[in-house]
Amino acid sequence: MRSVSSQRAPSDALILLVDDNSDGVIARRSVLEELGYQVVTAGCGLDALHLHEERNLDLVITDYRMSPMDGLELIANLRKRGFQKPIILLSGFAETLGMRSENTGADVVIQKSSNEVANLVRYTRRLLTPKKPAGTQSHTRSTSEVS
Repeated sequence: MRSVSSQRAPSDALILLVDDNSDGVIARRSVLEELGYQVVTAGCGLDALHLHEERNLDLVITDYRMSPMDGLELIANLRKRGFQKPIILLSGFAETLGMRSENTGADVVIQKSSNEVANLVRYTRRLLTPKKPAGTQSHTRSTSEVS
């Protein structure tokens, strides 16, 4: 098994992690920072909205169940304020409540489970990896092809 640190992030993207559970914040922040990402945290949706105004965020990862503003309300507020970058919603109730990207405003919804960390790493990388424009190939041409 490869260590997480051997799989560094392709950039120094800034991630906002929103959760009112300090243990969850510490664990997720540790994993994301070990991957090379910069992470700022907020303990509630209101603090997250302030950070959105102050920082140039590349990704927001938010828990669903928080007070006084839950994750869905936070996502709706961010989108209303013009935040177009990716959002990941985490919830232990995602499957039960039928939460999907189509009905939450999030780009990805992750069910909290034993696979949560692996899914968080996979989707964070996927959402933050720059997409190559269509039709571009990364190969070198030999001199005989050029003539």
